[in-house]
Amino acid sequence: MSEFLDILANPAFWVAVLRIATPLILGTLGVLLCERAGVLNLGIEGIMVAGAFTGWLAVYAGAGLWDGVLVAALTGALLGLLHAFLTVVLALSQHVSGLGITLLATALSYFGYRVSFPKVSTPPTITPFKEMDWLGLPILSEQTSLTLLALVSVPVVAYMLYRTPVGLAVRMVGENPQAAEGQGVSVVGVRTGAIVLGSAFMGVAGSFLTLSAFNAFFFNMVNGRGWICVALVVFASWRPGKALLGALLFAFFDALQLRLQQSGAAVLPYQMYLMLPYVLSILALVLVARKASYPQALMKPYRKGER
Repeated sequence: MSEFLDILANPAFWVAVLRIATPLILGTLGVLLCERAGVLNLGIEGIMVAGAFTGWLAVYAGAGLWDGVLVAALTGALLGLLHAFLTVVLALSQHVSGLGITLLATALSYFGYRVSFPKVSTPPTITPFKEMDWLGLPILSEQTSLTLLALVSVPVVAYMLYRTPVGLAVRMVGENPQAAEGQGVSVVGVRTGAIVLGSAFMGVAGSFLTLSAFNAFFFNMVNGRGWICVALVVFASWRPGKALLGALLFAFFDALQLRLQQSGAAVLPYQMYLMLPYVLSILALVLVARKASYPQALMKPYRKGER
């Protein structure tokens, strides 16, 4: 018990929690935007991989760090546009399209890496984002600008969804696209825009891994974070504020298992500690998801004029 309290009392632990949570916050916001408009985007895992690779490659080629973030966002937006064309315009299966996007984006990223660096045994490195020492705030000062971007994005997305006509249109097409069409809202246009914007968030989430958390690109670095974001949206009941809390909760469990493994008090096999954040997150998901109110048109293809 004393070991556990010592971990919680250490500021470095909370720094790690916020750092681990950053890509989850951005990715979860991306999934939330897509699903609020009625479209499931299982392409997030591949989009994060592609964003991580293209953003890092742009910086390695000489672009600035923020230029790399922009490249990652554009990469995500293009993949989102492809997903929107398949699921919104052609009304194909959202599950199949999303998984196809993940396989395509991941394969292209790995292929691009091998083509760009055919004879490299260790990943080339870049100079990543620096910590924000100028802030003078505990914990936050030891993060990078992308973490601040993730935190600021939460109230911005919430305001957009609940306080603007655009947000109302997004929620309308996710709840009742026929009624939205009757009000003159372009269901195809709104859903496409939400998917493109949400996928851009996913690309930026991936770029955090190569431009901030690490300084190189390597295979399997996303490591299932995209699937975690999909689950966190359900945990959050499709609300940005709760999405932030869900990301911090998972990051707390993840950082805790790392500290427990490193402590002298660790008596269980390390696999048990690796399972801890997932088991506890599933438990929290089960408890919350039973009362979750999901968008009524989620995963339902829309064809204009059909009732």
